[in-house]
Amino acid sequence: MARRLPLPISGVAAAFAAAAVLLLPQAAATSTVAATESTQSAQPTFVYRVSGAAATAEKLFSYGFDVLEERDGNDLFVLGAAAEGDRLRAAGFTVSTESAMNPPSWTPPKPRATNSPTAADAGETYYGGYHTVNGQYAHMDQVAQQHPDLATAFTYGQSWLKSKGQGGYDLKGICITKKQAGDCALNPNSAKPRFFLMAQIHAREITTGDVAYRWIDYLVNSYGTDSTVTALLDSTEMWVVPIANPDGVDIVQQGGNSPKLQRKNADNSHGSNCGFSGQIGVDLNRNYNTHFGGASTSTDPCSEVYKGPSADSEIENTSMEKLFRELWPARRTGTGVTDPAPADTKGIMMTMHSDGSVVIFPWDYSSSVHTGNDASLRAIGKQLGAITGYPYGQAGQVLYNASGSTDDWSYDKLGVASFTIEVGDNAGRGCSGFLPKYSCQDSFFWPKMRPALVYAAQQAKAPYQNH
Repeated sequence: MARRLPLPISGVAAAFAAAAVLLLPQAAATSTVAATESTQSAQPTFVYRVSGAAATAEKLFSYGFDVLEERDGNDLFVLGAAAEGDRLRAAGFTVSTESAMNPPSWTPPKPRATNSPTAADAGETYYGGYHTVNGQYAHMDQVAQQHPDLATAFTYGQSWLKSKGQGGYDLKGICITKKQAGDCALNPNSAKPRFFLMAQIHAREITTGDVAYRWIDYLVNSYGTDSTVTALLDSTEMWVVPIANPDGVDIVQQGGNSPKLQRKNADNSHGSNCGFSGQIGVDLNRNYNTHFGGASTSTDPCSEVYKGPSADSEIENTSMEKLFRELWPARRTGTGVTDPAPADTKGIMMTMHSDGSVVIFPWDYSSSVHTGNDASLRAIGKQLGAITGYPYGQAGQVLYNASGSTDDWSYDKLGVASFTIEVGDNAGRGCSGFLPKYSCQDSFFWPKMRPALVYAAQQAKAPYQNH
């Protein structure tokens, strides 16, 4: 892999305190002060390069470090305040400072009507143009109203906060196709193959939500004028969930011009006093009931990779799993890790993360074990890598092993060809990090992702054939 360029994460909200932290696993180092705006002080945030850490990623996670979804050769990267550099060195790692980000001024977004987005909310943005939860939801409603022959908006569940009567959001998505009888129905035996795109399961990865927003507009606005898109919508259902973690995204967007770096959902029932050294919530991409509790997970509720108290404990995930089962039949009937899905299995599930600049396919939990459909997954991954300019492989081959992920679950339980694209800047365009300036979306990320998504959608009809 080419040398990774420095990370100028512009606009990062550095709401961390540079307090002394003992060299102990994160559970023991956690403060008893709740992490609120009044208790946090704006300090610089640093990205640390940890040399040779890929071989010992589990040690980084065990000490509660915020390991970024980035890798350069065998080096990994950790986000944190000044004290984290000292804690890394005390743990025996070879550390250098990759970049430092001073906190900008904080301006919250305008007040929102949490559960009742209107047409006016479709223009609600933060941090230069990124759409709020209500902005995304109102946009989907608007698209469905303006293109009734192509689009259907749907609700598939509730966020954790809403399920507890504490505000929160519905879980929403949109289906886009040239509608015929029976299309966009929650029926696993659909006539058309299905391509599913999911974004912002990790709330702070805001590029992914913007790509999903643009994908929706591209599909409906290109039908009838672009022959490729027209052929796709005539033959394939496109399902999009632009925000899989709306409670988490709400925390991010409340930072306004200085978005908060919330990764997880808002479930604080297992630990609400994370202080400066951690973050409430469950990592939804570690909570799925496939190889739960394995690599790159933590039992500490304040860890960025907290897996939750049990597999599928989070309503956002059980709602997504129910939706998946309503979209695809279970085709991988064997229980062994090498049992394949049949060659005639249809469908592609793709989840977007940032900003590792890699293409990933199952298995995520271990790179030493390959699926029974490895050759086909690898062939599609190779082409996605060629389009995006990203390395491709299983998670442990290009990043690090991770258990309880979305794409492992959808492949394991249903046999659906599943992929993750870590949307990042490996070209030195000044668009690295979780919070790239909004102009990067139009100038860099969307031109890169659009052809990749088109190619992936075209494979939905027969992903395990002709590869």
